[in-house]
Amino acid sequence: MNKKLVAVAIAGLLAAPLAQAQTANVTLYGRANLSMVFVNGKKPDGTNPNVYRVDSNSSRFGLRGTESLGGGLNAIFQIENGSVDMAGTGGTLAGRDTYLGVSGSFGRVYMGHYSAPYDDISGIGANNTGNTGILSQALLWAQGTQSDANGGFDNRLKNSIRWDSPNWAGFVTSMQFATSEDSPSANSNQGSFSGKYNNGPFAAVIGYQYNNNIRGLKFQELDDSAFSIAAQWQFSRFNIAGKYEWLEYDFTQSSSLKRQYWEIASTILVGANGSVYIAYGDASDGKGSAPNGARIGQIVRGTGTGANYWQIAYAHNLSKRTYVYTGYAKINNDNNAAYTGNFRNPVANGANPGGFSMGMLHNF
Repeated sequence: MNKKLVAVAIAGLLAAPLAQAQTANVTLYGRANLSMVFVNGKKPDGTNPNVYRVDSNSSRFGLRGTESLGGGLNAIFQIENGSVDMAGTGGTLAGRDTYLGVSGSFGRVYMGHYSAPYDDISGIGANNTGNTGILSQALLWAQGTQSDANGGFDNRLKNSIRWDSPNWAGFVTSMQFATSEDSPSANSNQGSFSGKYNNGPFAAVIGYQYNNNIRGLKFQELDDSAFSIAAQWQFSRFNIAGKYEWLEYDFTQSSSLKRQYWEIASTILVGANGSVYIAYGDASDGKGSAPNGARIGQIVRGTGTGANYWQIAYAHNLSKRTYVYTGYAKINNDNNAAYTGNFRNPVANGANPGGFSMGMLHNF
């Protein structure tokens, strides 16, 4: 009899949260995206090793849910777990877009840790692999492989609050503000803004972000900013997309380091289930009033400090949720540049790292 009572009690405890989850409309979702990668590139010590690895390209799983509060108001939440590390024990719990907030006729307001509106730029001309490794769009754009503290602008903002507007005939605007408790200064903060239009064959995004006292030492008071604009036109079997970016950093309180970047890309449908993605991007020399040789992240002041990159990839749909892909990407550095992108290994000035990737993606 005691065993039966214990069983009934346990069943009741399990049923209560399950019923609440059903009322809150909780969804389990995720993505598994793994690729076999081969990369090389001349290192500062003069060697040029061939490196083989398996990458987890932002594989993730999470829970998201909505609860109706009445009057058109909803409570919303999401807890998203980080990529599985193929070389280690796993990803980070709640390490990706995680938030709690409300939605209604005003749009959405939520708090947490998630990608900034500036990241919306990467959705224009997006490649067909879902790849955040060597086939990423952010090899040169936004210094996407660098942390905020090292000049990057394609990162999640912690301790943040965000508003996404309703969709007004294809136009949506987003604003996000973040404080960084462990940054150099007590008044360190970040602001990110975007305006998105997507209606018919034309889509465009404009984005701006500032990082105030995120980089440098406590009393340096260094500010960084990024401005980007991108547009895409969709034809029946292909699209043409382009983007432009302007990055500006305080090297000191009285000198600056600047860089421009542009890119053109296209996704071309092949047959009933295939698509080819091609892209070319060019980063200018580092300029500004900073001294020659000044460096922030992978940007260096001086002549011969620019780089370009190109990529070609093919994806083939096996179903609505699963596809396989393969692609090649390469960075060509000028004589005094050493961009490494997501090839990971540090490279020598003027080196040209490249890599081949072959993988599979499944959404659930």
